[in-house]
Amino acid sequence: MIAPKPPSRPDRVSLWRYMRLFRRDILSAQPERLYRAWMAEFRTPFFRSYLANDPALLRTILKDRPSEFPKSNRIGEGLRPLLGNAVFLTNGATWEKQRRIIDPAFERGRLANSLPAMWDAGNAMVARVLDQIGSGAEVEIEEITSHAAADVIFRTLFSLPIEDATASAVFHEFRRYQRAQPILNLAAFVPLPRWMPRFHKPDTKAAATRIRALITDLTHRRMQEIRNGTAPDDLATRIMTTPDPETGETFTVKDMVDQVAIFFLAGHETSASALAWALYLCAADPKWQTAIADEAQHLTTPKDVKRLTTSRDVFRETLRLYPPVPMMVRETTRPETFRKRAIPKAAQLVLSPWHLHRHTRLWDDPDVFDPARWQMPESKQSIRDAYMPFSTGPRVCPGAGFAMAEGPLLLSMLLRAVSLSPVAGKAPQPVAHLTVRAKDGIWLHATLR
Repeated sequence: MIAPKPPSRPDRVSLWRYMRLFRRDILSAQPERLYRAWMAEFRTPFFRSYLANDPALLRTILKDRPSEFPKSNRIGEGLRPLLGNAVFLTNGATWEKQRRIIDPAFERGRLANSLPAMWDAGNAMVARVLDQIGSGAEVEIEEITSHAAADVIFRTLFSLPIEDATASAVFHEFRRYQRAQPILNLAAFVPLPRWMPRFHKPDTKAAATRIRALITDLTHRRMQEIRNGTAPDDLATRIMTTPDPETGETFTVKDMVDQVAIFFLAGHETSASALAWALYLCAADPKWQTAIADEAQHLTTPKDVKRLTTSRDVFRETLRLYPPVPMMVRETTRPETFRKRAIPKAAQLVLSPWHLHRHTRLWDDPDVFDPARWQMPESKQSIRDAYMPFSTGPRVCPGAGFAMAEGPLLLSMLLRAVSLSPVAGKAPQPVAHLTVRAKDGIWLHATLR
């Protein structure tokens, strides 16, 4: 099955046209040649930008010399009102301290503590879907997966189901924020002094303020529970009680609010996106849907997630075709020479999982949905060199293991209960704002299995 992808723009457009396309959708704003290029240069009056698909360059930037290529502040310009000083936006010593405190909570041995909460959220998702469809109905899948992913985050982070009043309020505010916030604002294209306003949309700023107020209330409550010795052993407690091994300091309330905001944005938005596309791909390819449903018949406890090999391969293939974060941006700290090309200091280095994962010179049939490739020996090099849905190297997403347990588990639980098929005339069109979503949603017909 050919997985849908957006149309590409003409190879040459004006800067103004590019900015307009980029704010509408960063995927269709790119030229077709990026699916076969090892490197591409984009020039603006204000900065140089280079897209790197060459695996050797990616190793240099992300693994060999990561500290010399920090995250670009241009992406942070649009997200700062919500994320503050979250680990997703920081560099250097600040980032290192944050990761020393955060990483232990996501270690493989402690991930098992989150599986029962994922299981409960999965059962709640199935119950909501069954109640919604009756004997059969058209459903908008992204709405379902957004609700489920938010439930997972709140159950694992704060031991609260999505039905909790504060959790529900945060979920609905995040939905507003996602719709209102473009990935870039003016300051991402035009360097502005620190004192100048960033021209964030009023709706975006208002939603960010409301979200942070709700998270602050949750964090204050948890801080008090920790002091009283009544806090549950969940992710929030583990992170808030973990001291930095070098300084002995723990996160302040403000620090924790910043981190919870990115946990929710990364853990909710990205998981919801990947799960929705996985369900669509299974609906469009019944062979794999049936294989997952059959495998899931043996799913009896949360720990059985490790046995979901078919579901895991389908989820990996989904992340290849629809990486939730389609592009990452780094910045040079000194002049470089890449592929015999002179790169100036302060140039933007765009690393694009979207193009890398569909690169015509790195993958066989790159636009084809084929989970079997994950068990094929001939795919090993592509998987090693050209697959990074969670980034790679020291800045790999700390929640990668969490996501690779959550996605296959929820996918299996839902497909064990319902059968999905595409709705005629409603093929989804991928677009990217904060994450890769469908322009008008993903509509599927659901019936009891």
